[in-house]
Amino acid sequence: MRLHLGTDAIGRRLDQALVAELARRGSPCTRSQLARAFAAGKVCAAGGGALKASRLVDAEVEVEVELQAPEPLHATPEALPLQVVFEDEHLLVIDKPAGMVVHAGPGHSHGTLVNAVLHHLGIGAELLPVLPGNDATRPGIVHRLDRDTSGLLVVAKHMQAQEGLAAQFRRHSLRRRYLGVVRDAPAFAEKTLRTGHARDPIDRRRFTWDASDGRRAVTHLRTLQRLTGAALLEFRLETGRTHQIRMHCRMLGHPIVGDALYGGLGGPPAIRALAEGLGRHALHAAVLGFSHPISGAELDFESPLPPELQGLVAALGGAEP
Repeated sequence: MRLHLGTDAIGRRLDQALVAELARRGSPCTRSQLARAFAAGKVCAAGGGALKASRLVDAEVEVEVELQAPEPLHATPEALPLQVVFEDEHLLVIDKPAGMVVHAGPGHSHGTLVNAVLHHLGIGAELLPVLPGNDATRPGIVHRLDRDTSGLLVVAKHMQAQEGLAAQFRRHSLRRRYLGVVRDAPAFAEKTLRTGHARDPIDRRRFTWDASDGRRAVTHLRTLQRLTGAALLEFRLETGRTHQIRMHCRMLGHPIVGDALYGGLGGPPAIRALAEGLGRHALHAAVLGFSHPISGAELDFESPLPPELQGLVAALGGAEP
């Protein structure tokens, strides 16, 4: 494809300018995809030779880009640690550690929770259900947690269970509560946010509340502890949009500590040092409750803050929650 980089691209790296232009055209592409194209010599000046990703754009330019199709992803069993807190013949409830991706995607073909579940069950991906609209990399998956969010997640073993759980997510009838440490103690004791939710047009990795075509996003917040330059909050989800809590905390000016994408690495030097040393964002899915999709029994599970987040709270002058 031929792309025109205008004056707004001048001064930027070529790879950054191309990602922004592709996103503007509604054809988002990851840096890894573009890096493969550069490595293969498939990014060229119109009528000229191959260009380097690090080249600075110094004038308006026409660029020919041939994006290479990503390799197909397959879910295969892998022997990975997996903390199962409940299991029967219909479903599993798992306490996911921070740093584990839920299912395969660009840049994450292995080491996912799905890989670990398949090994735990001793089966291939074809024996787990896939919801309509999902691809084969998400067998059994009904919902997901961000890579650096720890906590509770349910996986279905067959289609009836998966559809029953998915229906509860659509009705917003599940009981989901998160704990998170945010920068600066908010003035409120309780607050409810009702906003839109859509991709940020400036940074496509993020989401924004400021969009006329956004979907509805509702989060109920409660301040549990006021800490030194921070606070421990509880978040109850009414809707479950991608990055919803992280987006809402950025909107309030109280980003999740350690959340680089939404501004959680700033603040006073002491807070910044703790955030950088944490190696993750301080968000944990602590409570998950739902009706069993087969028996109808009400199931409720709780997961305590993992040690690194307990240590963060303690370092900020708080008692164990």
